[in-house]
Amino acid sequence: MKKNVFMISLVAATLLTSCVAKKDLEACQQENKSLQANYLDTKEKLAASAARVTSLEGQLKQQEKAYKALQRSLDKSLTNASQNNVSIDKLVDQINESNKYIRHLVEVKSKSDSLNMVLTNNLTRSLSKEELKEVDVRVLKGVVYISLADNMLYKSGSYEINDRAAETLSKIAKIIKDYKDYDVLIEGNTDNVPISRENIRNNWDLSCLRASSVVQALQNDYGVDPKRLTAGGRGEYNPLQPNTTETGKQRNRRTQIIITPKLDEFMDLIGQAPEESK
Repeated sequence: MKKNVFMISLVAATLLTSCVAKKDLEACQQENKSLQANYLDTKEKLAASAARVTSLEGQLKQQEKAYKALQRSLDKSLTNASQNNVSIDKLVDQINESNKYIRHLVEVKSKSDSLNMVLTNNLTRSLSKEELKEVDVRVLKGVVYISLADNMLYKSGSYEINDRAAETLSKIAKIIKDYKDYDVLIEGNTDNVPISRENIRNNWDLSCLRASSVVQALQNDYGVDPKRLTAGGRGEYNPLQPNTTETGKQRNRRTQIIITPKLDEFMDLIGQAPEESK
């Protein structure tokens, strides 16, 4: 009888311990999910903040350039006035014209920075937390860079786009279509591991073919105007990290979608520069 009571107690204790361990495991799993969600949310906010800092730094540099340009214009005008006996009124007009042009440049730059910031934030918010693990969005020197890992975009060892990339590309295409005043360069990059397959001679070929696949998907599947698109490949010659480790090679195998203001707008702006007095 005592032996039976002991066995029953032992089994009950084992079951109780098992239940407690299961509850602890479930609590740990739930806490892990919460921490993962917080990490991804923090990463998203950090990316937006970094883009904002870069934008503000660019504005500050532009203001400094504008000040230096104004100083040079003033010095030149004073020299011309001294040499040619230019009237004070004409000198003031020249300075005012130079100031107007500089303000115009600063306004254009500020507008471009603001649009880049909005574009980046809109894109970051549209991507899921899972997508943000494989998509890096940042602004550098007034240009928006969207970097996508090759294992997300392409079938293994191929330049054909896989089905998993469709949803992400559709979100990027929507942003591109919303901002019609920007041109888009698709740039393929590889690691330094040699490749030689049918119709692919080397990494130059592979990077170009991958960029072309993304361009054609944006055009044919998502309706982006092909006049705004350019495809290019840089092979293995634009690495982010040394190709000495698997992690470095993985970082270097990427496709970048580079969104820039249209070049002809800058050319028009140059044409608006005030003429120098003769």
